[in-house]
Amino acid sequence: MAETMLKFVGTAQAYPGKREAELRAEDFREIADRYAVPTAEEQASRCSQCGVPYCSVHCPLHNHIPDWLRLTAEGRLREAYQLSNSTSTMPEICGRICPQDRLCEGNCVIEFSGHGAVTIGSVEKFITDTAWEEGWVEPVAVGPSRGQSVGIVGAGPAGLAAAEYLREYGYDVHVYDRHDRAGGLLTYGIPGFKLEKQIVMRRIERLEQGGIVFHMGFEIGRDASLDELRKRHTTLLIATGVYKARGIQAPGVGAQGIVEALDYLTASNRKGFGDAVPAFDDGTLDANGKHVVVIGGGDTAMDCVRTAVRQGAASVKCLYRRDRANMPGSQRETANAEEEGVEFVWLSAPEAFDSKDNGGTDKVSGVRATRMRLGAPDASGRRAPELDPGGAFQLQADLVIKALGFEPEDLPRLFGAEALGVTRWGTLRTDGRTMMTSLDGVFAAGDIVRGASLVVWAIRDGRDVAAHMHAWMRARADTARAA
Repeated sequence: MAETMLKFVGTAQAYPGKREAELRAEDFREIADRYAVPTAEEQASRCSQCGVPYCSVHCPLHNHIPDWLRLTAEGRLREAYQLSNSTSTMPEICGRICPQDRLCEGNCVIEFSGHGAVTIGSVEKFITDTAWEEGWVEPVAVGPSRGQSVGIVGAGPAGLAAAEYLREYGYDVHVYDRHDRAGGLLTYGIPGFKLEKQIVMRRIERLEQGGIVFHMGFEIGRDASLDELRKRHTTLLIATGVYKARGIQAPGVGAQGIVEALDYLTASNRKGFGDAVPAFDDGTLDANGKHVVVIGGGDTAMDCVRTAVRQGAASVKCLYRRDRANMPGSQRETANAEEEGVEFVWLSAPEAFDSKDNGGTDKVSGVRATRMRLGAPDASGRRAPELDPGGAFQLQADLVIKALGFEPEDLPRLFGAEALGVTRWGTLRTDGRTMMTSLDGVFAAGDIVRGASLVVWAIRDGRDVAAHMHAWMRARADTARAA
């Protein structure tokens, strides 16, 4: 594949005026799409149509994957799109960012046989992009008005999915979010080279055209309490996600140039929108020309290292305390990062951060790290990392990005709702059957319930909670009529 791609890179027709050395990884992928990879129909025709569709079973949305692959192989793209869209509110987004290697493609029978999985995600992306281009994507199908309203706190994937389904049920839907644009991590957390922002904005515009009202820059606890929102609406959904960064306890961690992953990614995404971002413009959140060390091994860490490469970092290293086989992030993303020049320092953890004086402030200059080794499995079944004596080493660093995952914020305190029940992890406690919180008529879904997880699971939760909220409001209306 690499030889085929390089052959086409050299052609004048591919990228006029560009030398091979100037081509970035996304250019290689585009060339592969144009010249080296079979068409969507040819790729879809590889599906074995097996008796047990493991791909669908391992898709959180249980998409009808073999069926829309068959329709694609037959050239019936509009029907393939309609079937894909029937179970997912954002198929072109999932096609771009789902870790298919861990889900559908990783459980493809063709993959099991050693012939490489059907590229399900690429086909899903293709048929939905085609639907948008051809005008097959229909407006939100708004149901007859029920005279009841829903307030949704959080405009991320769970909130957006629930909003669409609830609007189709016929409810007035209001979405509240503290950011200036809807989309949550789809907008500000995931880099544009993985998920083009116009793709997200297009989905949000469709929801707005369907009558869903967005209240942006709105903070619960500042602009209204949770109780005040409960009085405005028949029912509420909390779908805030988890945004509190996990910290590092190490000497020197407060030095300038040691930043949070989400701050770094948000700044990059805002620049992509054309926003004024002072912390980027003054170099604080810009990796250009810097020696960058990213700490962590999840998908957010991969987003950070690949963003740093595109910003022109002098070097990019990823420090992770376990080995490659035990990292939580996508192996495909890791391979992409390696191809783009990222160096992975496996079985390593930071011990302290060195700094130098920078006009009265301490500026990070390096990471003191130690080698790790894997011990016995922990409670999750993964082998726990432990210190490897005598394994100390140092890394040069002008920018250190902490990407150790996210935890829930203290919502009962922030929302002024002390009766809102939480688990020992700080996530919202919900009834397993109804998805309702400890407050009557207040539901919760997405990462704020399950912890930091995948976008596709948030969409699934949004779909499920909409059905529960609809049942609760319908029962409430029936009771009111009977009285």
